[in-house]
Amino acid sequence: MTAKTILSRPVYGTLSPQPGKHHLFIADAEGAAAILDMANSAPAGFFADAHIMFVPGATGTKYVEPLKKLQPAQFYEGPSIASALPRLRQTLATAHMGLRVYLSGTEGLIGQAMQAALEAGIDHTSIQTEQRGSLARRVQCVHCKGITENVTTQPATCSHCGLLLLVRDHYSRRIAAFQGVCINAEDPTENPPKEEIFR
Repeated sequence: MTAKTILSRPVYGTLSPQPGKHHLFIADAEGAAAILDMANSAPAGFFADAHIMFVPGATGTKYVEPLKKLQPAQFYEGPSIASALPRLRQTLATAHMGLRVYLSGTEGLIGQAMQAALEAGIDHTSIQTEQRGSLARRVQCVHCKGITENVTTQPATCSHCGLLLLVRDHYSRRIAAFQGVCINAEDPTENPPKEEIFR
């Protein structure tokens, strides 16, 4: 578990059906299970005006058909979070009043989708989040400002400048990433062993 004293650390809940005219679901990998679980308590016809955007990731086709069986008005399956973001931004740009946004899956997806929703002017009270699946982190190197996706080790190597980074619990909502600082700045020959802790 993460330290509860880190105020910037996101807090996630559990998806639940909300009253609204339109419902936008963005999920990756195991995040689909959160949508399917929520569907069990949703009223009849809830998904008739819903748009589901899903990035299967390592789950492959496991959740695609179950999500389609919810009969959403629109369904999008994307190869990556990066490829889904332009579609999400376009969807948010043409959204109407009463839109409810549901984000589920990895912290990387939730953070980036939350950032896009807030930039589009969606009120934070209209957004629900539920973390499911991998705890891999999206990490920004504070030295080169590069972003490394799917970090599972502590320390981690920056994919841009190669520095060995201590992955902190400090989270930046502005860039939707955790912060990584050089762990051996005073002695670059020091090379602490990597341990997989963000699974």
